[in-house]
Amino acid sequence: MPQNLPSGRAPAKRRSDLAAVKAWWRTLGSEGCVVLPPPGRSRYTQSDGHEDAAELIGARGLGDGTSFVYWHWQSHTAFDRSGALLRELNLHWGGDHAVVAACLGEGPPGYRVADGGPRGAFGLDRLTERDGEGLPSPDDAAAVRQFLTDVDTPLSRRRLPYAYRPLTGPEAGWLHDRLRAPLDVSAAGPFVTCLERRDALTYEEAAGLLTAWQESYAGRPTSWDGWSALLHALLRHDHPRAWEVVAALGPVAAGVAGEVPSEPGLAVLRDWALAGERVAVGPWLAAYQAVREPDWVSAAGALAREMKECGAPDRSVRALYSALSRAVTTVWLRGSEAGRAAELSFTALLSVRFAVDERLPHRLRVAAAEVAQGRIAELREEAALLGPAYADVTGTGAADALAAADRFEAARAGLLSGTGPDLTAYEGALCDAWPRYRTLTEADTAWLRAQVADGRTAMQGLGFCLELLYSHGAATAAEVDALVPLWKKVLTKRYRTTYTEWRHPLVTLTCLALDLGHPVADELVAWWAKPKPVWKNELRLLTHLGAPDEAKAAELWDFVESRAHDTGHLMTWVLMRARLDGVRPLEVADRLVCGPGRAPYALDRTLIGVADPAQPLWHYSVDLRSRDWWRRAQEVADDVSLSPQARRIGLEAARGHHLIRYPDQVRPAPTKSEVAEALAWVDGHGDTELSPGE
Repeated sequence: MPQNLPSGRAPAKRRSDLAAVKAWWRTLGSEGCVVLPPPGRSRYTQSDGHEDAAELIGARGLGDGTSFVYWHWQSHTAFDRSGALLRELNLHWGGDHAVVAACLGEGPPGYRVADGGPRGAFGLDRLTERDGEGLPSPDDAAAVRQFLTDVDTPLSRRRLPYAYRPLTGPEAGWLHDRLRAPLDVSAAGPFVTCLERRDALTYEEAAGLLTAWQESYAGRPTSWDGWSALLHALLRHDHPRAWEVVAALGPVAAGVAGEVPSEPGLAVLRDWALAGERVAVGPWLAAYQAVREPDWVSAAGALAREMKECGAPDRSVRALYSALSRAVTTVWLRGSEAGRAAELSFTALLSVRFAVDERLPHRLRVAAAEVAQGRIAELREEAALLGPAYADVTGTGAADALAAADRFEAARAGLLSGTGPDLTAYEGALCDAWPRYRTLTEADTAWLRAQVADGRTAMQGLGFCLELLYSHGAATAAEVDALVPLWKKVLTKRYRTTYTEWRHPLVTLTCLALDLGHPVADELVAWWAKPKPVWKNELRLLTHLGAPDEAKAAELWDFVESRAHDTGHLMTWVLMRARLDGVRPLEVADRLVCGPGRAPYALDRTLIGVADPAQPLWHYSVDLRSRDWWRRAQEVADDVSLSPQARRIGLEAARGHHLIRYPDQVRPAPTKSEVAEALAWVDGHGDTELSPGE
């Protein structure tokens, strides 16, 4: 029986890390510093934390200068379900850094608080011990974790691939000891990774780990956190089963195969890349350059020609251009002290040059031109402002850079005519491309129609293309006919469009079919009227924009007045009311602004979103990083036909836009002159009252 315990009483359980931290947290608080309670899921981000702090400070009647400290739910994942601390807990703050540091102090007993400085978070972690060689006890999980964090911190995070400091003899020996029998492969991943980052895993260790990995993780090999480091070692040691492992893993292994270039790897990567696996394109280029063609441009040109011969999709060519740009930039940066700003300047110039580089096949030049069109203004401004110093930044004289820009401008129309964005890209990238289609050329219309007619275009692409055609009045019965065979099997699937500028493609298709009186319209309406699937119920009323009438308008208005969750309902009502009344949607929205009791959030974004009726912005909120939302907010503020209240909404949205507050977060990045013009515009409006006819 354990000593010092009454008979029959079990030893007390050790208090969890979470319980200890909470107990300490309750003791904190000082004059001038508010400590928020531990988070729930509603405090998910730093923005949520700052909002909670403002609410608490206001409720206590404290001043605006009051400092505060908290952690949020994403930070809370530092604890596991039992309350054990898995990693350092980030403590975020606001106000005076010194006041917050004094409030937190050194941390609770057994823990320590690390100060991340005035621009960083505080970090709370357990206190641990190490021996004279700086090595932890293998039985102290927190000490082992901290040791691995220390030795695996890159020497610099400025550019990839990261470099790591060499291990000392005792450190390397300690890590190798962790891989000796009896081996617990589930716990070995961090040690394997740490060693192989320095090409230090031995052949014998790799062979033993391979057997243990395949036995313990059969059917789920990538669930083990050391798989990529082990595969790297197997390929580096030319283990006889290495390519068997690569084949079993599939394209997820492409990155590792590219890091250890070889002829067998080149063949595997080629097959994956030509099959449309974008993840394999960059590694294929890296392996080809290492094995076959040392010149990056010639290597990329050869791969692009193979892609054309094999009919690889455009997204693969775009991935090839991205890989080429990264590779050439990395070579340029090697041994350089150039910072992030210089790197961006170099890549802007690179895209302009590659777009007109005759050594590259046309499709690859088009991919470069897609990047260059968003960087050309930045290049011209920087070259003009820096003059001779531009060569110090990019290695190219300003005159040569401007001449390259002129050549690109002359070739741009020929390169980009009849092309479009990658419809499989992440939604934010497509939202960034939306303003390009504020007006449609004949080539744009033809491209959009071709994508709708292409049976391979997925939901996101269909939503993007069909919405543009419909809103511009360019959609026809041909688009309906192309989608009729697909709608029951493909378009009836759930697809969220909360943060996009387009609606669910079945909503848009229904509107178009109703407008055209297409035979399939009745069948579509009947499907929307069915009770299942449930997900469509919140979208059904959005179809009322097609062939609108007063009954539909009344039903939709009842929903708006109910204050139920708005996923485009108010905007739909404004657009359909404008069609019924023969007026601009802005006039309809303006009447709501001047009326009583409207929900300001939905109304504000609707007012700005319908500024151009030929291309409404269906995004769930005002996108503060989008230059298109900025321009439309400006248009609303400057529209003298609108009420002062409506114009004030536009002005306030413009004032709060990131172009004014955080220009480095705007997409695409603005030039300095664009930022200066925006600031001057805001300053010119000042705090004056806006009035009609101003």
